[in-house]
Amino acid sequence: MSQASPQHTPMMTQYLKIKREHPDVLLFYRMGDFYELFYDDAKRAAELLDITLTQRGQSAGQPIPMAGVPYHSAESYLARLVKSGESVAICEQMGDPNTAKGPVERQVVRIVTPGTLHDEALLDARRDNLLLALYHAGQRWGLAWLELSSGRFNVLEVEGDTEMLAEVQRLDPAELLAADSASLPGALSERRGLRRQSDWLFDPASATRILCDQLEVADLRGFGCTHLETALTAAGVLIDYARDTQRSRLPHVTAIGVESRDDAVIIDAASRRNLEIDTNLSGSTDNTLASVLDTTSTAMGSRLLKRWLNRPLRDHTQVSARQAAIQQLLDDDGYDSLRDSLKQVGDIERILARVALRSARPRDLARLREALNTLPELRSSLAHFEEGSALDDLKHHIRPYPELADTLDRALVDEPPVVIRDGGVIAEGFDAELDEYRGLAEHAGDYLVNLEIRERERTGLSGLKVGYNRVHGYYIEIPRAQAREAPADYIRRQTLKNAERFIIPELKEFEDKALSAKSRALAREKQLYESLLETLNADLDALQASSRALSALDVLTTFAERAQALDFTRPRLSEAPGIHIHNGRHPVVEQVSDTPFVPNDLDLGDSRRMLMITGPNMGGKSTYMRQVALITLLAHTGAFVPADSADIGPVDRIFTRIGSSDDLAGGRSTFMVEMTETASILHNATDHSLVLMDEIGRGTSTFDGLSLAWASAEHLTRTRAFTLFATHYFEMTALADQIDGVANVHLTAAEHKDGIVFMHRVEEGPASQSYGLQVAQLAGVPQEVISRAREKLANLEQQEIDQGHRHNSTISNDKTPHPQQADLFATAPHPLIEALASLELDDLTPRQALNMLYEWRDSL
Repeated sequence: MSQASPQHTPMMTQYLKIKREHPDVLLFYRMGDFYELFYDDAKRAAELLDITLTQRGQSAGQPIPMAGVPYHSAESYLARLVKSGESVAICEQMGDPNTAKGPVERQVVRIVTPGTLHDEALLDARRDNLLLALYHAGQRWGLAWLELSSGRFNVLEVEGDTEMLAEVQRLDPAELLAADSASLPGALSERRGLRRQSDWLFDPASATRILCDQLEVADLRGFGCTHLETALTAAGVLIDYARDTQRSRLPHVTAIGVESRDDAVIIDAASRRNLEIDTNLSGSTDNTLASVLDTTSTAMGSRLLKRWLNRPLRDHTQVSARQAAIQQLLDDDGYDSLRDSLKQVGDIERILARVALRSARPRDLARLREALNTLPELRSSLAHFEEGSALDDLKHHIRPYPELADTLDRALVDEPPVVIRDGGVIAEGFDAELDEYRGLAEHAGDYLVNLEIRERERTGLSGLKVGYNRVHGYYIEIPRAQAREAPADYIRRQTLKNAERFIIPELKEFEDKALSAKSRALAREKQLYESLLETLNADLDALQASSRALSALDVLTTFAERAQALDFTRPRLSEAPGIHIHNGRHPVVEQVSDTPFVPNDLDLGDSRRMLMITGPNMGGKSTYMRQVALITLLAHTGAFVPADSADIGPVDRIFTRIGSSDDLAGGRSTFMVEMTETASILHNATDHSLVLMDEIGRGTSTFDGLSLAWASAEHLTRTRAFTLFATHYFEMTALADQIDGVANVHLTAAEHKDGIVFMHRVEEGPASQSYGLQVAQLAGVPQEVISRAREKLANLEQQEIDQGHRHNSTISNDKTPHPQQADLFATAPHPLIEALASLELDDLTPRQALNMLYEWRDSL
C-alpha cells in the first residue's frame, strides 16, 4: 500500500493515517452513503464479498483500487466477512460534511471481530459466541472467556496441553487470543480466529489493574480468583482487547465467574466429538443430543441448554435440585403455560448487552418492553412452588419492573422502525418538546392559513397573503397600493415591483422553529432514546439476573417437556459406585430410526467393572456404548434419561475411543490417532471414570492389535474404571475367566439362509461368531467375492483345526476361545512377543498367530 505523502489528496492522506493505525483489519471508511475500501483492503473485500473492484482516480500518481458497500446494508456484508474470520474497523464521519473545511473528521468507532460480536444480525441466536484468551506458565494453562453479547465472563486453570485442548473444544470460541511466543499444540496454532498478541501485554500486574478497573473494585478477592494468576493474566488481556474493539468500557461485564475442572464431569476433546453432543462428526448440528432436546422457548435458553450438556456436574446436590424442579413441573402439569409465557420474553440476555453497549435498536427495546410486561405473569405462575426449591429461587430473580415497563410503554410507538436514524420511534405524548417540533413540522401549512386569515381580519387588507421561499423564508405580502396601511409591527423584508413583503415577530418565531423543526425533532428523539438507554442501564444488574433466571427456567421446562414427550425417567443419583440401567435407549438413534428401538440393560458395579462386548458389525455395539455414556451425561446434567430406570453412581470422567479417522494436517495416521486417544484414557482414567473402548488395535497387524487390546483391557481392570470394551478379537473374551470384575456380553444376531438379521439385544456371554461375510454381503460386495471369501474362510478354519490337533489344542469351529490363550500373555517372555510382532503376520488369523506362539514357546 502506498504511504501518505504531499502527493496524496487530503482525503487519501486521512485514510492512510487511519489505516496505519489498523493494519491487520479491513477498514470500512465512511463516505456519504457508502463504506469504501481502498488498496489491498479493496482487493480482499472484492474477493470475499464478490463485489466489484474498481478505481477511484489516482493518488501519488498511482490508481487507487476501490470497492464499497452501501451503508444501509453493511450488516449483511459484515456478517459474511466475520464468518470468514476477518475483522473490520468501522470508520465513521464525525463532523458535518456541509460545514467541514477540507476532509470531514473521521474516526474508528468500533472494530468488529469474530469474538466480539453483539449485533443481532451477525450472531447465531442459539449458539454462544465466545472470545477466549490463553496464557501458559510452566505446566499450567490459564483460560479466560467472554461472551460480549451477554456479559458472561469466566476464568479457569488446567494442567497440561490435553486438558487445555479439551476445554477449548468445549468452549469452541469464535476468536482466540494468545501471546506471540506461545507454543500452541496441534491444530490450535492454525485455528481460524487466532489472534496473536504482543508478549508484553501478558503481564500479571497489568492484568490485575485492568480487571479491577473494569469491575470497579480495589482488588479481586471478592470473586474468589486471586490464586489463579495464570488465568487472570489471560483475563486482563481479554478485557483490554474487548474494550479496544468496542472503543468503550463494558458496563455489562460486572463479575468474574470461576470454573474448576473438579466441579464437572470431564470430557476430553475426542470423547466430546465422538458423543456428538451439539455437533455431529460431519460438523453440522443435525442428529445430535442437543438437536433432540432443544425445544426451548428462547434463544438464550437454547444457549444455556448446550452449556449444561457440555458441562455435566459432579455435585449431586445441584443436579438433584434440577431434577426435583423438573419433577415439580411434570407433577404440576403447568409447564406448557410457562413455556408460552417464555416465548414472549425473547432473547433479553443479548438485548441487555446491546443496551449496555449503547447499540440497542428500537426493536430491541420493543422486545424488552414485551418481556417486562410478561414478567408479572411468569412470576405469579411460579408462586405456588415449594419454598426453597429451585423454582422458588428462580421466582425471586424473575421480579417485575413496573416503572421500566411503564416508561417503555409510554415512550415507544407500537411498531418502531429498525433504526433510530430517521426518527419515528418515540410515541406521541411522551415528551412535550418533541410533540411541539413534530407539530410545527407536520402542521406548518395549517398554521400559515390560520395566520393569513387572522392578519386579514386584523388589518382589513383583503390583498394580504402569507408565503414562503427558500431565499427569504416566511413573509407577509401586501400589494404595493395597500402597503402604506401596514400596521406598525410589520417589518419590511423585501420590496418587489408590485408588492411589499413584511415579517412580524410571531411569524419570525414560527420561522425559526418551523425551518429547523424536523432536524430538531430528530435530535430531540435521539436524545430521548439515549435517555431511555440510561434509564435501563440503571437497573442493568437486576435485569441481567432476571435474564439468567429466565434462561434456567426455559431449560428446566424444556427438560420437563422432553421427559414427557420422549418417555424419559428421573435417574437416581447414588453415592455407591456403579451404573445400573434398565431398558436404556439411545436418545438420538431412537428419534431418527424408522424401526422401533430395542432397549437394553446395563449392570456395572463394584464387583463388575468391565463388560467385554462382542457381536457382529452393525449389530449395535457402538450404539449401546454411546447410549450408556449419553444417559450418564444426561443424569449429571440434571435432565431425565431415556430408560425405564437408571441408578448412576459418582462419575468423574467420560472417555470414548470410538470410530476411526486420520489427522492428515497433523501428520497422524488413523492408527496413530487411535493410539493417542487410547494413551490419554489409560493415563487419566480413575475408578470413577466411564470408559468406552471400541475395536482397539484394528489399525495394525492382527497380533500387534490383539496384544495392544489385551494389555489395554488389563490396565483398565487394574485402574478399576467402569469400562465397556467392544472387540472383534474373540480371544479377549477369555479375560472374564482370568480377571475378577470382567464379564462377557454380546449383541445378538440370527442367520437366515445366507443373510443376517440383527436383533440388537444385549445378552450375557460371548458371541459365537462375527458374521463378517454376511455384513459384507449386506454392504453390496459382489457375490463372487463373497463366495470366494466363504471358501477361503473354510480353508483357514480347517487349518486351525488341524494345527490345534497337532498341539493337543481344542479350538472349535464355533470360535470358542482356547482356555489357555489368556494365560499365554502372562507367560510369554516380552522379547518373544516383540519378535513375533516384527514378522509378516498380517495374513494370519488371531488363532493362527496364537498357535504359532504356542509352538514357539514349546520349542524353547
